[in-house]
Amino acid sequence: MYTLYGFHGSGSAAVEMALVRVGQPYRLVEAASWEPSTSAYAELLTVNPLGQIPTLRLPDGAVLTESAAILIELGLRYPEHGLLPTDAAARAQAIRGLVYIAANCYAAISIGDFPERWCDNADADLRARIRAGARQRLHEHWRIFADQFPATPWLSGARLGGLDMLVAVVSRWSGARAYLARERPDFAALLARIEAEGELVPLFARHWPS
Repeated sequence: MYTLYGFHGSGSAAVEMALVRVGQPYRLVEAASWEPSTSAYAELLTVNPLGQIPTLRLPDGAVLTESAAILIELGLRYPEHGLLPTDAAARAQAIRGLVYIAANCYAAISIGDFPERWCDNADADLRARIRAGARQRLHEHWRIFADQFPATPWLSGARLGGLDMLVAVVSRWSGARAYLARERPDFAALLARIEAEGELVPLFARHWPS
């Protein structure tokens, strides 16, 4: 069985969706750096010294970290379930999109959430300015993504896949949804369509109850 270290409302939601899609049972261990005393954060550190989620322990005991890497690996392990497109050109673009989110959107979110990690002795005013700049940069990354990755009809191609799952999760943070609704309404409508897809509905409802 897979063991997924994650937390509600976090990026681990996309990995849960992928595990549900491929029909693999998993044990969920709630762990988060922002809840060190009430979650299994200490246990998470023994398998991922960075203390980041999602972290996935495979059935053979090996450990996978990084959302994009996990989704790519699950897509390769269970190709029949469509987490990655079967067409080579479409698969290359889906992998590009997954790494884009990890390298650009996640990075900006991390800076905005924890500006003190990126600037020594930052006072409250400087932290606020870093947060504002990171959010502005994040929104720009999303605008570029929306323009570069058209849905056909999904971001992963003919079937909703791992890229759709990750985008729908990560776009929920730092005001991105409101920005996209204003600047790229067609892309915002796609995000709503992803969340309304049958098998994903209960997972989104559990992670982000209305």
